[in-house]
Amino acid sequence: MSEKITAQRDARLSMCFSAGIILYTLLTGAFVLREVVDNPRTDDAEVFANFIGIAPVVNGPITKLLIADNQLIKEGEPLFEIDDRPYRFSLVQAESELDALNGQMENQQRTIASLVSGVDVARSGAVSSEANVNRASASIDQARADVSNAKAAVDKADAESNYAFNNLHRLEPLLERQFVTIDQVDQARTIASTRAQEAKQARSQLALAEAGLRAAEAQGKQAEATLMQTRHQVSQAANSITTLRPLSAQLSGKQAAIDSAQYNLEHCKVLAPFDARVTNLTISQGAYVRAGEQVFTLIDTRVWWVIANFRETQLQHIKPGMDADIYVLSHPDLRFKGVVDSVGFGVIPDADLIGKLTTGLPDVQRTLNWVHLASRFPVRVRLNDPTQDYFRLGESAVVEIHGERSALAKR
Repeated sequence: MSEKITAQRDARLSMCFSAGIILYTLLTGAFVLREVVDNPRTDDAEVFANFIGIAPVVNGPITKLLIADNQLIKEGEPLFEIDDRPYRFSLVQAESELDALNGQMENQQRTIASLVSGVDVARSGAVSSEANVNRASASIDQARADVSNAKAAVDKADAESNYAFNNLHRLEPLLERQFVTIDQVDQARTIASTRAQEAKQARSQLALAEAGLRAAEAQGKQAEATLMQTRHQVSQAANSITTLRPLSAQLSGKQAAIDSAQYNLEHCKVLAPFDARVTNLTISQGAYVRAGEQVFTLIDTRVWWVIANFRETQLQHIKPGMDADIYVLSHPDLRFKGVVDSVGFGVIPDADLIGKLTTGLPDVQRTLNWVHLASRFPVRVRLNDPTQDYFRLGESAVVEIHGERSALAKR
């Protein structure tokens, strides 16, 4: 009887133990599932950093190579130097051409000043010619007045002469009849002769006045011709003045040549644009480099990221700004802190699922998939204050995101 009771007790204990194990397994599974949901984790991640290819701006042989492969450098440190002699010569030549152009402009300015002085002289001559024309016009007017006065004097003398001769002709017949005396006739004859002489003298004065008028008119025409000539000289002198525009227009081109030569000369020394790690250095001193051709690579060590690929079912629990723990496989015992920077919104579609999009109709593959794999999207996690010696571009990593519940717990 006691053996039966013992067996029943052992059976109950076994059932309780089995139930406990099952319950523990369920609780553990629920806790793990909750942790996986709240704190997504993936080992499909790689360390990433920005990198650029260093390519020279100018052509030439490398005279100094100041770095080594995988060397850590600081911003502004020299990387290598290119033979700068051709570019220094180009700069000297460009500066010489600018100086020559400035000399030409100075000479041209002196020439322009001389031509301007010639214009001023021609204008002074024109003013003098205008004064001569005005004086000639006044002389013509005076001569015309003299001619008018002389004509009036001739008319008056002719009238008086005619009167004297008529009076003489009246007195001569009366002398025979003794109505007048001989003295009266002689006096009348003398007066007639005097009046005739005065008339002749008045005509001479008229001829002289007319000659003076003709001379004044000739001088007026000459003065007008001289004035016209001086005006043409002023116009010709003004038109002969050159400008600095053709030379000054070359200044910008000469200065641009200097700037370009200076730019090329400065780029003969290649400096590090930021704190970086040198990699893929496969050249040596003496190698000829060409502008735009990459010679080695610089990895930007200022900021490091981890690109972690999470399943699309986990993305709803990942938001920018969440904290993250990062482990790199080269140092699995070290934990690095990071923050979610962004969550990817696109990957290349799987051609086995949607087919190919062509110009005609979509090419959908006839496949039978028993298992549908979730797509993975990249999540960029930025490292906080990374130690540069611990990270390499492309290194494998494990990322764990502290989800919303962790954020609420911190609050």
